[in-house]
Amino acid sequence: MTSATAISDAPTLTSRWPKDYPPFHPRPWLANPHLQTILGNFLPRPNHLPAPIAELVEVCPAHGSQISSQILCECHWQPPAQRAHSPSAIILHGLEGSSSSQYVIGNANKLWQAGCNVIRMNMRNCGGTESLSPTLYHSGLSSDVDHVLRYFIAAESLQSVALIGYSMGGNLVLKLAGNLGTSAPPQLRSVIGVSPAVDLAASADALHEPHNRIYEHKFLRSLLKRFRRKAALFPHAFDPNRAIGIATLRQFDDRITALYAGFQSADDYYFRAAAARVLDQIAIPTLILHASDDPFIRFTPETLSKIKHNPNITWLETQHGGHCAFLASPDRATNNDGYWAEHTALRFVLAHA
Repeated sequence: MTSATAISDAPTLTSRWPKDYPPFHPRPWLANPHLQTILGNFLPRPNHLPAPIAELVEVCPAHGSQISSQILCECHWQPPAQRAHSPSAIILHGLEGSSSSQYVIGNANKLWQAGCNVIRMNMRNCGGTESLSPTLYHSGLSSDVDHVLRYFIAAESLQSVALIGYSMGGNLVLKLAGNLGTSAPPQLRSVIGVSPAVDLAASADALHEPHNRIYEHKFLRSLLKRFRRKAALFPHAFDPNRAIGIATLRQFDDRITALYAGFQSADDYYFRAAAARVLDQIAIPTLILHASDDPFIRFTPETLSKIKHNPNITWLETQHGGHCAFLASPDRATNNDGYWAEHTALRFVLAHA
C-alpha cells in the first residue's frame, strides 16, 4: 500500500504491509481526519481490566535538597505462575494524557484478554502525580521509559516486553529504541509508535496552523494549568510569571520547557528530544502507524528516508485515520470493536513475543 506523506515535498514511502495484517478502512462518514481525531480521543472503551496494582518507580534519585522523581505505573498482572513467561506491554500516553486515556484503556484490555501483562505508565506529573517529581516532563525523557522497562524486567523476571507509545509517547519509545541500538535488553522484543511525534519542530509548527488551533489551545490550556500547579507545589523551583502571555506551544516550550529542562531554546529542545535523530539506529522489531491525513504530525524527508532504509521498522501508513484514532467499522462476527490501531498493535506484540 502506498499513500501520500504528510509533507508535500517528501518522497513517497511505501508501507511495509505484512500480508496477514488487515487494511484500514474508516467508519462510514468518518473519513474526516478531525472527526476521527476527536472521536478517537473521547469515545469510551469498554473496560474489563482487573483493579490495577499501583507501583511507583524511581526514575531520578534525590540530589542535594531536591527530592527524587517517581513514575506511577498501574499494573495488571497475569497469575504468578504465568507472569514471567507471559508477554508484557508497557503502554505510554501522549501529551497531557495519562494512564487512563481512552486509547491506553483500549490497548490494555485487548492485551490483557490475550494473556499479556499490562503496565499503564504515566509520564512524570501525569495522572495526578505532580507532587512526585520536582521537575516538568517533556518529549526527551526516554530515560524514564528505560528505567521503567528495566525495573519491571528485574522485579518480575519478565522474559518478553513490548513498548507501545501514542503521539508524544510514541516519540519517547522510538527514541529509547534508537538510543539503545544493539544494546537493548534481550527481553525487549518490540516497539510500537502510533501517530508518533518524532519530528517535534515540524509537528509543533503544524499545531499552529489555523485548522489546528483548536488542538493547540487544548494542549496549551492544560500545560499552563499543570505548570501553575507545579509552581504552587515547588515555589522555589518555578516562576509562575513565566506563563504570562504565552499563546502558542512553541512559546511554552521556549519560555518554560527549555528553561527548566536544560535546553537552550525551543529549537534546541525539538532537535535534541526528537526520535527522528536516532530512527536509523533502531535494531529491534518496530512498528510505526501513521495516517497521511493526521492533522498535525509531520515527517520530514530525512526522517522518512531513515525509516525506509531501516529493515527493522515496519511502516504502515493509511490514507485516513486522523491522529491516534484509526476508527474502522466494528464487526461483531469477529469480535472486532473497530479500533484498528489497537488490534494491529496487539498483532505485532504477539508476533514478536
